[in-house]
Amino acid sequence: MTQAARVLIVDDSATMRRLIRTGIANDPRFEVVGEAADAREARDAVKALAPDVLTLDVEMPGMSGLEFLERLMRARPTPVIMFSSLTAKGSEAALSALSLGAVDCLEKPRFGSTEAAFARLKNRLSVAASAQVGPARGRAFVKAGRAFSNWQWNRKWVLIGSSTGGVEALETVLGSYPPNGPPTLVTQHMPAPFLASFAARLDATMRPKVRLAQDGDRPAQGEVFIAPGGETHLVLDEDGQTLRLLKAAKRTGHRPSVDMMFGSAVAHASRMVAVMLTGMGRDGAQEMKALRDHGASCVGQDRASAVVYGMPRVAQEMGAIEAQFPLEDIGPEILKRTGKQMDE
Repeated sequence: MTQAARVLIVDDSATMRRLIRTGIANDPRFEVVGEAADAREARDAVKALAPDVLTLDVEMPGMSGLEFLERLMRARPTPVIMFSSLTAKGSEAALSALSLGAVDCLEKPRFGSTEAAFARLKNRLSVAASAQVGPARGRAFVKAGRAFSNWQWNRKWVLIGSSTGGVEALETVLGSYPPNGPPTLVTQHMPAPFLASFAARLDATMRPKVRLAQDGDRPAQGEVFIAPGGETHLVLDEDGQTLRLLKAAKRTGHRPSVDMMFGSAVAHASRMVAVMLTGMGRDGAQEMKALRDHGASCVGQDRASAVVYGMPRVAQEMGAIEAQFPLEDIGPEILKRTGKQMDE
């Protein structure tokens, strides 16, 4: 029998700590080994209890959850699930947490929370407990784009799929782009309010323009479009030039779905570079194989650098990926495959 994951609950509210404990208590996959009401207690508990995963509130008295997370990732990297409200302010805090190395962010559970809500929490905890985490590295490669001063586009587009761990991964990959980088479409598994904040965050820090995709957009050089999620999938129109937001059911359990985006581009595979980044599950693998079979260039993130080696692993096993790379090499590899020349 697999050993239960050791969970430390960190929240200044005793009521919230009790709610989380109750929500996961009957699941044999988890053992709640302790609780902490603030950052000081959490620091001591991490040292004494060596938990496999933490639940951490963004807002706490004294040292905030974000500040504690940053220190934790430097001193003793441990998988963390952050709790935040699905508000504009909460979304920005959640994205900061993900950028700092948190595995995932969830809306705070409430009294009367549905069984589905706790099932989602337990699923994320299970994934997080086995995730590979370390000090945040996304910003370390942002200057890399300057190395490609003479880069010239060869007319190929880029399609990127990502899930758990994707915020940090995308910051690293897109941080390698020059201002005139290849047109890029991104499907990241994330609640719609988070995606809007994520696009704005990337636009403020990356060289290319980054925004949520809108129906009818026609991507050009220097533009990155993020699937807005909600009730829609981001897909490519039959003309291969126009973006569509397709209202449809979830695919492989997700909306937006990487499979939907990849599948819509198969007819234009010869001018596509498909990239599979960190994430759990199998979304995107099937249609990535179709893209490769029809002439697309397909690469993936390697096991060592992926927070969760799920989506890239399935794609690799299906024969959808021709080569895997460490996270820091994926951006330069994209530019190599979409450029006429490269001046390093």
